Amino acid sequence: MLRRIRRPSFRLGGAAAVAAAALLVVPGTDGRAAAAGAHARPAAATAGATTPFVTVEAETGTLGGGAAVRSLRPGATVPSVATLETEASGNALVELKNTGDAVTLNNGSGRPANTLVVRASIPDAANGGGIDATLDLYVNGGYRQAITLSSRQAWNYRGATTDPDDPHAGGMPYRFYNEFPVRVTGAAVPAGAAITLRKDSANTAAVYDVDSVDLENVAAARTRPAGSLSVVDYGADPDFGTDSTAAIQNTVNAARAQGRPVWIPPGKYLTNSLSGATLDFTGVTVDGAGMWYTTIYRKPPLPATWRSQILVGSGTTLRDVQIDTNAVWRGVGGSGGADYGINASGAGGWLVERIWTRHTDANWLSGSDGTVRDSRTADSYGDGFNINNSNTPNPDKLGYHITVQNNFARGTGDDSFATYSDAGASGTNGQVDGAKITGNTAVAPWWANGLRIAGGRNVEMTNNLVNSVSSNSALDIGVFGDTGHPLESATVSGNVLIGGGGWNGVRHGVRISSPAATSLYPDACTNVTLSGNTMRGAFRAGLYIDRKNVDVTLTGNTIDGPAGQGIWITSGVTGTGTFSGNTIQNLRPGQAATQNDSPSTFTVTG
Repeated sequence: MLRRIRRPSFRLGGAAAVAAAALLVVPGTDGRAAAAGAHARPAAATAGATTPFVTVEAETGTLGGGAAVRSLRPGATVPSVATLETEASGNALVELKNTGDAVTLNNGSGRPANTLVVRASIPDAANGGGIDATLDLYVNGGYRQAITLSSRQAWNYRGATTDPDDPHAGGMPYRFYNEFPVRVTGAAVPAGAAITLRKDSANTAAVYDVDSVDLENVAAARTRPAGSLSVVDYGADPDFGTDSTAAIQNTVNAARAQGRPVWIPPGKYLTNSLSGATLDFTGVTVDGAGMWYTTIYRKPPLPATWRSQILVGSGTTLRDVQIDTNAVWRGVGGSGGADYGINASGAGGWLVERIWTRHTDANWLSGSDGTVRDSRTADSYGDGFNINNSNTPNPDKLGYHITVQNNFARGTGDDSFATYSDAGASGTNGQVDGAKITGNTAVAPWWANGLRIAGGRNVEMTNNLVNSVSSNSALDIGVFGDTGHPLESATVSGNVLIGGGGWNGVRHGVRISSPAATSLYPDACTNVTLSGNTMRGAFRAGLYIDRKNVDVTLTGNTIDGPAGQGIWITSGVTGTGTFSGNTIQNLRPGQAATQNDSPSTFTVTG
């Protein structure tokens, strides 16, 4: 049963967006967990991760000088190219162009903040490659410090005929933003204090586009575990002066032989070995001092010619580190330097917790009985966290019972959270089974979708939050490519999906589809149940069903304020839809609650 309710159209963005997205207490995780309940989400928003930092959207702040808000709202014409608005969280930002322009935000986290993460964009260099520029930070009106921003790992050009960093090769600019972690100079920012970002005369970028600021009170560094082997004792350099690749690997090898854990003390460790060997942590527990304290920085000379990923195998535990790179565009193992953050596999299970990957490609997750939790990824060139069978029938890479829980992804260069089951050209790869993506937050992916289910069996995607998607959909359900396994069964429940329907063709809030006619499985059906989800503020239809064979059950969902139809079943779809207890509200004039363009082949009951 569908209940069609007409109410005044709402506007997504500004304070409304903050309230809709859990006060945008959007998650992230520090190297130290917060006390239980320290930052519980408001009762009105139960989806998304729970973590110690609070995000304040710039557009909710007080503007100074000639600062201005730029925004994109549902109902507006969707751009056909990427824009600063499409890539911003909440699809809104504050622009600082002239000396004296400022935005002031309040520390409403309820406690002091000794760190910030500023998400912002500054222009590219005229010939590509990016620039550096400072922006001044004030606390309660008093100057505190200059924050260094950069566009050296932003501004790629889609379809460029030379390389993705060339602004003169006919490509479409995108990937505008970057995140800048800041340790606050002097005393922590008190609870309730005013934080001002101001363009002063020393701040030389032509324009500063400020998207958001995270406020966090980071605890002290973790201490060395008993019995551990320290990488420093094996020659690693915590001061970023000399290459530490061999020293780290030698420590891991010794620990594996002795059955002991590895300790990576506070510091920034350079890994740019010309050997081309990746760090392999298989079978060992590797502990850092916390993601704000221990950084493994991968810096292969560009153009890169080898892999720089970190391998996690059976029996591995990896936790409390940051992994960053000098990558400048996508291409795993390619000339732009991007590679997987971690590459996990192994039939014997593995655990990754409290890590922060930045400027990497995907975190690639295969094997059996693996878990990633309480982690962050930002500014990636690929998926945030991707559960898969590694495109192979290898028994160490089956993709069985892998869980991705309570993680935060922002600014990903592909799906923020995905499960991907590939059959291979000969159809011999096994089906991904038992994938769980639960309680995560996806914010502002600059390419692809917030959440994606691409084939699999017994998939669970529950209680996740998606806020703002630039190019595609908030959630895409179906298969990937012609070798993708069908989606045999999936449960999608309790998710809050804000936006979707971006610039990349005709996209929608949520899309459900099945294999194409050219697939290895052209007649396979997509089978999915959606219950208790909220789909809000799509830039086109709220829920779109297309391409042939789909059996879907919709129970107790809310579709709120889409720019187009509430539910649109396009022509040529075969299958069934069992609908009950759903609410479609805040429709725009002339839009249908449900539009079924396949009435003779797709039967809606309930």
